This record gives sequence, structure tokens and C-alpha cells, in this order.
Amino acid sequence: MSSRLPMLKLALILTAVLAVAGLSAGQDAGVSVPKRPYARSGYEVTLSGTISLTGKRPKPRSIDMTADPVCYEVNANPTTEWVVGHKGKLANVFVYVKSEALDAYSFEPPTSTAVIEHKGCRYVPHLLGMRTGQLLTVLNSDPTTHNTHPTPRINAEWNQSQPPGSTPLTKSFKHGEVFIPFKDNQHPWEKAYVGVFDHPFFAISDEFGNYRIEGLPPGQYTVVAWHESFGEKTVEITFVAGEARDISFTFDAGRDSRGLK
Repeated sequence: MSSRLPMLKLALILTAVLAVAGLSAGQDAGVSVPKRPYARSGYEVTLSGTISLTGKRPKPRSIDMTADPVCYEVNANPTTEWVVGHKGKLANVFVYVKSEALDAYSFEPPTSTAVIEHKGCRYVPHLLGMRTGQLLTVLNSDPTTHNTHPTPRINAEWNQSQPPGSTPLTKSFKHGEVFIPFKDNQHPWEKAYVGVFDHPFFAISDEFGNYRIEGLPPGQYTVVAWHESFGEKTVEITFVAGEARDISFTFDAGRDSRGLK
């Protein structure tokens, strides 16, 4: 009986080692860990700010829509919308936060539907933020055929046309991704950007450069401000419970990645 005890102990040790090794292998293989639903504490953070633009602002340029004469009927004076904003302020800047701690939570899904529209032979809005799994409705409000073609890196790509008066398209994105370019193969000047997030902490600056994000759990974050022409700015910051913080960004018009003057 006693001679069998060492063998039994050895077997138990080997079993434990193999179990730990199997668990480690599962983690290395990318087995997903369930996210915890976030429960509001009442001490969430608010951040807001203003996006400014210094230097000589690029002037809007006329868009040649002769490829589809119908477009001139619905948009008689089409111009670019890369750089818009009021008196030194910058609109259409995407502001969002990211952190590993935030990735551990799941947040209540939105009840609303995100909407992007072909209107005046342009995408409206030019920038759109939405959540993973949220329904996206694509409308064609023009008397001409449009094409919607997002080109994601992570999510599934799709490409679909809509004749005038057709039923709206309904789509969704499974994975978070910033940012997904949208184009129209029939109207190459039509462009938009859609940011898809696993959390609700993002905003887009208005014509006065203002943005606001509420309900953020306290903690350490990277706050990102992104503009399609002027690139990206970031700041590392730790928010304490119940804090309201102003975080503003300034972009330089002379650093336009498109070379627009």
C-alpha cells in the first residue's frame, strides 16, 4: 500500500501541471474572457472641450459632379467639407477614449439606430459614431442611384447600390474599428468615416469646436482627437471619481495631410 502512495502523488502532480498548461494554452490561443457589465457608481467622469484650428484655414473647393448631372439638381454648389468650423474652431473632429481597463467591461447597448444618408449627392453626416452590433440604416434621399461601400480592415466589407426610392439598407458591424472609410463607387467624391466602438465614450465636435463625453468610469485613459486632414492628437490622463475636466486640442492648418491650401 505504501509503495503506491508515491505513484499516486506523482500522478496528482502531473495532472495539476497539465491542467495549468492547458489553461495557459487556452489564454495564449486567444480564448475570450467574458466582459463584466458595467454598473454605474454615481461617480462617473465628464470630459469636454473645444477643438481649435490655428494658421490659414484651407478654403472649400468646388466638386465636379458632371459624372451625374442629377446631382447638380439636388446640390447646385457642391464644395468640399474636409475643413469646416466657425472662426478658428474645427468641426468634425472625432474625440474618444481608450484603455485596457475599459476593455474589461460591457456597456448597455443603444436602443437607437445609427443613420447615414445619401443627400445632395453627399454622405450626411460626414462623420458618424456608432456601437458594435448597433443597427446602421443607410438612406438614399436623392433622385439618382447611389452606392454604399465601406472598406473596413477588421469587419466584413460590403458593397451595395440603392436606386431612387429603394428600401433603406440595414447593416451592423461586429467589431470595434476606427475609422471605417465609406465611399460611393458611382460618385467618387462622396466620402464619410464611421467609428465603431465597444463603449459609448466618444463624440464629434460641432461647428464651434465643442464636444462632450459623459458617464466615463474614473481611471487612466488615453484621450484621442482625430481629424481626417490634420491627423491625430492624444493625451494621457487619470480621471478621479466624479471629476469634470476640460480637455481641449489645437490643430495646425499648416499640417494638412491632404496638402490643401
